[in-house]
Parts: sequence; C-alpha cells; structure tokens
Amino acid sequence: MSIKITKEMKDLVDRALSDKCPCILGTASLNGYPNLSYKGSVVVLSGDKIAFWERARRGGFTQLSENPNVVIMYRNAQLQKAWRFYGEAYVHESGMIREQVMHMTVDAELERDPDRHGAAVVIKVNRITSLSGEVLQKVTS
Repeated sequence: MSIKITKEMKDLVDRALSDKCPCILGTASLNGYPNLSYKGSVVVLSGDKIAFWERARRGGFTQLSENPNVVIMYRNAQLQKAWRFYGEAYVHESGMIREQVMHMTVDAELERDPDRHGAAVVIKVNRITSLSGEVLQKVTS
C-alpha cells in the first residue's frame, strides 16, 4: 500500500497556521537527542509528500543532516482532528522544488525571511497515524 494524503488532511494542514494550529516538527540527532519545532509553513505538496519552508536553520534543521527521519504532527482540538505524518526529509537549498515550496508558503512565514535565505524541506511520508498511535496508512512492500 502507498500513502495517499486525503483531501481533508490536505485542506486542514494547508490552513493550519490561519486556523491557529501550526504543525509541530519532531526530529532527532543520530545519538537520539530529540527536538520539537513549530512550523507555520507546512503544506501538502502531493499525495505522499508534506513540505515546509525552513527559515530559522536551527535546532531540528541541523539534525536533518544527521537523521532525516521526522514526524509532523497536526492537531486542531476545536475540530477534533489530529494526525502524525512520519517520513524521511529532503532539504532543497535551490532549484524548482525550493521555488515551488516557497510559492506555496504563507506570507506570514515569508515575511520573516525577507532575503529568502530559507530552504524547502520535503518529507516523503511513509506512515500516518492518529494521536493514539492507530496506523491509518503505511507504505508496505
């Protein structure tokens, strides 16, 4: 089975910041040191990819070069919707994918990066779970 991010997931993730429910990125270094970061720029890029604009280049971003395994958590308590998207992150410092993600990024995030020093981070999703851990979708070989 392959991943297919649903329309509902896409709609809610894409407007997470405007709904005052920014997503949270979870990373870990090779030695297991964890990091959590709010990401206001998370968007669904395709049926199995989530992306965000990384403007800060600290904490979790540094860990991506050591360990690309990440999780993005979306939660909207008011709508009682929540998911975890697990996958492997790829950083795009230049090129078409970087430009595509930048153009999809909400203005509030781009305004904090006026010189556009940010990078696009694309996560190839391999598992989606509920917050309770129930596997909703996963890649099977």
